[in-house]
Amino acid sequence: MESVTLILAALAAGASAGALDALKDDVREKAKAAYEKLHGLARKRVSGRPHGELALAEYVAAPQKWEGLLAAELAEAGAADDSVLVAAAKAVMELAGQPGAGAGRYAVTITDSSRFQVGDGNVQVNNP
Repeated sequence: MESVTLILAALAAGASAGALDALKDDVREKAKAAYEKLHGLARKRVSGRPHGELALAEYVAAPQKWEGLLAAELAEAGAADDSVLVAAAKAVMELAGQPGAGAGRYAVTITDSSRFQVGDGNVQVNNP
């Protein structure tokens, strides 16, 4: 996922009603803190850019409407090269369990097999 697209997706995931509230208590607080950090970094990145500030403020309420302008403003402001901002976006996506957080994480080919699992935190007990 391209950096600006990742930032936009993370901002949308963190701002969407109920997305973070549906998480478990311990993860929810971490995700909210990560989103606040991301939003603050994005705000800092577009600071002094009137269209960017407006697009970021309005993106929360209407992501589809403001996505194009915010993407352009973030790109022009160098957000794609801001490793701290990109890392914050990845953190939000991972905590929110959103697609794209670990793109390419699992490349699996299973042939003639049974009793297998793919993913994180799995426990498997195979009885003979």
